[in-house]
Amino acid sequence: MTTDPTQPLLSVRNLVTQVATPAGARSVIRDLSFDLDRGKTLCIAGESGSGKSMTALSLMQLLPKPMARVASGQAIFKGRDLFSLGEEEMRAVRGREIGMIFQEPMTSLNPVLTVGRQLVEAITAHRPMGQAAALAEARRLLEQVQIPDPARRLGQYPHELSGGMRQRVMIAIALSQGPDILIADEPTTALDVTVQAQILSLIRMLQAEKGTSVIMITHDMGVVAEMADHVLVMKDGQAVEHGDTVPLFREPKAAYTRMLLDAVPKLGEMTGTDRPKRGRAETEAAGTAPVRQPILEVRDLTVRFDIRGGILQRPVARVHAVEGLSFDLYPGETLSLVGESGCGKSTTGKALMNLVPWTGSVRVAGRETQGLSRQAMKAVLRDVQMVFQDPYASLDPRYRVGDLVAEPLLIHGIASGSELKDRVEYLFRRVGLSPDQARRYPHEFSGGQRQRISIARALSLSPKIIIADESVSALDVSIQAQVLDLLQDIQNETGISYIFISHDMAVVEQISHRVAVMYMGQFVETGTRRQIFENPQHAYTQALLSAVPVPDPTRDRRAYDPSAREIRSPIRPLDFTPKPAAFQNVGGGHFVAR
Repeated sequence: MTTDPTQPLLSVRNLVTQVATPAGARSVIRDLSFDLDRGKTLCIAGESGSGKSMTALSLMQLLPKPMARVASGQAIFKGRDLFSLGEEEMRAVRGREIGMIFQEPMTSLNPVLTVGRQLVEAITAHRPMGQAAALAEARRLLEQVQIPDPARRLGQYPHELSGGMRQRVMIAIALSQGPDILIADEPTTALDVTVQAQILSLIRMLQAEKGTSVIMITHDMGVVAEMADHVLVMKDGQAVEHGDTVPLFREPKAAYTRMLLDAVPKLGEMTGTDRPKRGRAETEAAGTAPVRQPILEVRDLTVRFDIRGGILQRPVARVHAVEGLSFDLYPGETLSLVGESGCGKSTTGKALMNLVPWTGSVRVAGRETQGLSRQAMKAVLRDVQMVFQDPYASLDPRYRVGDLVAEPLLIHGIASGSELKDRVEYLFRRVGLSPDQARRYPHEFSGGQRQRISIARALSLSPKIIIADESVSALDVSIQAQVLDLLQDIQNETGISYIFISHDMAVVEQISHRVAVMYMGQFVETGTRRQIFENPQHAYTQALLSAVPVPDPTRDRRAYDPSAREIRSPIRPLDFTPKPAAFQNVGGGHFVAR
């Protein structure tokens, strides 16, 4: 079917999508209209719950029926209304003419099928060809999306690939039919900044080669600035602003758009300052005593996991997850551990909590924890608590959240009866929640509220240290800002110390006193926040900083670096002996690995 090249490739008019509720049908997309031009990128931006993904699912007719449906509207694509097509007709459109990259590749890829089989399935769905030809095409697609050693990857399962490689497989599947439109639903939300930069550059490169039109769904305004020709800002299922990218960023008309832009952590906005954005300087937080005593002393922390194989399941190799880390943490200080997935950040946090086997020395408030009995370790853990990345997974869905916050107090015998009730109410108010909400279950809260509940639970024992493991990485920018404010307010009031684990360098810049950059289980650079962000010395640190998306559409967009690769595997032979890291002091406690 021929179409007018001067007209939009896709024109959506007055879209209304409804979901069934006990109170009747409720519109979650209301009177939404927009155009997608040929070869251009439209970014649909907004917070969780704004209707971005529901819009994409509506266009693809992938809504969960009969719970949700397109009630009215049109989506004109190549002269046809997508909403008028039957299931068989729409199946011919999906993949071949409109491809989609879903937000979470691990749940979108079949865990029991190899990558090669899933690619072949996508290729042969609309293109009849033999098995050998389909496998050759699958290998070509993996090469196209810059996956190293594609022949070997075809035989692997999704869990054997990193997050970045799984997302590239999803892109390869979406591109397998050469679609006219590519819908990318939060394709980089959970990825490290370096992998995110590679994925975004890859999409731009493929778009330039094939002239594909892209609908990019995201809550990251830095990604919007990097990718968009046009922007549609959504809130509560409606469009609040729509226009070209540069004018929208320069002079946003809607208050909601201004709020989104203001909430974005901007790398470099802390230049010239010695303290966190909303916190006290390290010397103030730690007191004015001439000799400070660390609250946490770590020496030669090492975590290795055996890989077993053969009939007898004997060790055949070893994962060197953390290798010989040494550092101190002082009262009232935030030490951030940064690096890509697989570098050992989270494993370090788990080792400090005694959640994985480790060797070395860890002293909390002067007390050695190595070799302690379970009962003795229980007392130490009153001083060290953890906030995990996914609050929904770390909160038991069977219990009311008030009971979850009270549980540590009961376990340690700190409070009971009316005292326990008062303490829980205080903790809820402390994290900005109403005590009345304590009777609800975790699923009744938003992601930001669940994270606040996790923080309240961690605070219940009045710990000296909180380990925050990617605690804001999956949150919208406005909720992220609220949680960061909360953490820094608590630190200012109580003098608590944080180990803040993150791959988001802009957030790390705002909250840190000191920063340790990790790669392959070791530190490659450590120093104050100002030293790391204003004078990075190691090439890896420089790469992390250069990969951060900047919310400025007038900035030159980065070209894809074909030499960029996934982080190297930490798996080593059993007889491997690691070399101890050698550091150079480049001044003022700023250490760089040689």
